[in-house]
Amino acid sequence: MFVDTEILKAISFKETAKLPCRYWVLVFLRFLYTILPQRGYIHPDEFFQNVEVIAGDIFSIDVSKTWEFDPKFPIRNILVPKMILGPPLHFIQFFNPYFKHYVGIDLKTPYYLLVIPRLFICFLSLINDFCLYRICVLYGQNFRHRLTIFASSYVVFVYCCRSFSNTFETILFSMLLLIVAESMQKSDKVIYHNEFLKEKYENAATTVEKVKIFKLSTHLPQHSLNNVIILATIVVIGIFNRPTFVCFAFAPIFFWLHRGLGSTVVGFKDFHFRIFTFIVCGIPSALLLILVDSGYYGYITMADVESLQISWDNWVVTPLNFLRYNSDTGNLKKHGLHPRWLHVVVNVPLLFNVLGVLATIMLSINAYRFVRGQYSKLPRIQSITGLMMFSLVIPIGVLSYFPHQEARFIVPVLVPLIYLFGNYLYSNDIEGRFTRKWKFIFRYVWYLINILLAIFFGFIHQGGIYPLAKSIHQDLKRTSNYGQHTYVVTTHSYSIPTYLLQLESTTKVYKDKKTGHKYRLSPTTFIHKYGSIPVEALFDKVDTMLTNAERLKAEHNKNYKFNIVTPCSLDIEVKKTAARYNYFKLDQVASYFPHFSSEALPTFPGIRHEYCARNSSVPPHKMILAERLGCYLSMYCLKHYQVRVIATKFY
Repeated sequence: MFVDTEILKAISFKETAKLPCRYWVLVFLRFLYTILPQRGYIHPDEFFQNVEVIAGDIFSIDVSKTWEFDPKFPIRNILVPKMILGPPLHFIQFFNPYFKHYVGIDLKTPYYLLVIPRLFICFLSLINDFCLYRICVLYGQNFRHRLTIFASSYVVFVYCCRSFSNTFETILFSMLLLIVAESMQKSDKVIYHNEFLKEKYENAATTVEKVKIFKLSTHLPQHSLNNVIILATIVVIGIFNRPTFVCFAFAPIFFWLHRGLGSTVVGFKDFHFRIFTFIVCGIPSALLLILVDSGYYGYITMADVESLQISWDNWVVTPLNFLRYNSDTGNLKKHGLHPRWLHVVVNVPLLFNVLGVLATIMLSINAYRFVRGQYSKLPRIQSITGLMMFSLVIPIGVLSYFPHQEARFIVPVLVPLIYLFGNYLYSNDIEGRFTRKWKFIFRYVWYLINILLAIFFGFIHQGGIYPLAKSIHQDLKRTSNYGQHTYVVTTHSYSIPTYLLQLESTTKVYKDKKTGHKYRLSPTTFIHKYGSIPVEALFDKVDTMLTNAERLKAEHNKNYKFNIVTPCSLDIEVKKTAARYNYFKLDQVASYFPHFSSEALPTFPGIRHEYCARNSSVPPHKMILAERLGCYLSMYCLKHYQVRVIATKFY
């Protein structure tokens, strides 16, 4: 019989079953966790690939646009981040005057600029939950356990509530899986009834009976091109968002194309017609995205359209530029090359811990069965289990081929992973005591590791950058002397998201109301990011910048503030190097704790340690282990210094 046993379960399954209370508690915690806010900073791309650029366009402020948005060779689509981040940022722009007037709250401060877009993305992340829930309901699977495991993952708490392009990719992938799963179920039902009626028709004894059966078959719904337009649109949007979406979309689209293939009523003619229709339906959305990118990056203007002087040079296809850039290994070296086993050996356990390990073991067993020809022990190819398995394996396998691998690249596979193995952490009545015990242990290891990682990536990893940005923003607002220059030099830490500072635009053209004279503002805030530069080389640059700042002050009366920001682990080296310059001193403004920076990890202090002695009220003494441990942990912070000039270099 063609119909899947999973479909039979779904027929009698009660879709009105309520979600467990523990799931709603986890959803509430997800939103609360976002509002706190999360001070942690996973990767610069969470700001500089999306919200930084869109905020600059909407607020007309100075922002830091990365090379990916260079009009000469753009590789990032602009429509997808505008669709997702535009609404919350336009909300801030529109309602800020009313909030300031009636409530006394300025929405253009670092807290609201950080939280409101994240809160909107957090709402969108519920799409992932809904898609997993609907797939489970459609196929009669236990959604309670799976949803609880899904909602308790730190990936959902942290990654899925940030403005990563991978977050948008996860949402699109979840939607794709749900639509394909629904199409598969509908096709299975229609094909089953179609084959049943076909068999009855062939065995009918009379013409009247054949006519009745034929009429019944004509009332069967169409299923071959189910959801083709929305599927094609999602795939095109996903590819423009991240061209790696091809890896994620391959399995769902493959299963959508192969629905019913091999049955007596679906043949290769249907298969080829589906492919043709799918491609045609994707063309309008592709043209729209190309048009938007071409207009945004200045390749096509209204003047070009009006004059009908349009050529191939007026169009830009960002996914093609993305592929051209990443196909060059030399370009990938700039971002770091990784071994091809990194995703499987490191990133899967890091993101999915216990479930990642269980999945690796179970998929290895299935691979062994396939090699040995034990096909009866494998899931049926045209089943929901087959869809989810290929949707898990293919993206990780293909992305492992590329030498640049980051954990966030495989975040979208969380939904198929939870569907396949989420239930493995819960025992059932037919299992033995030993199995129940280990499942209980695995479940609580899952919860414990996710809690620890949620705290680490949510609050500790690069956790000093947000309070630093907040402090600088407040300092800029307090500055009463218009035109005062502010210098911020950072090292061994991630870049400060410039949009949080709300710097006035230096590219916007202003007009004097009295004279009508047009002018641009000169920059007054200068942020210098020096990565992991050695401390001595850093102060060579500081010396040069201070010299220029002092010259401007002497010649044009330009007052300034000069800030240096480094991890606490470099405190001793920074102060010793600064002491060599006799015309300035460093005054500590603040210390932001916790702040984990892998670029400058502290060393465990000895019995007597200079850093510990400086930061202790107790006279120098031999420290016991507990004191050394406390001192070591205290070095995971970010130091904010202000330079005070005590002697001029000019005569």
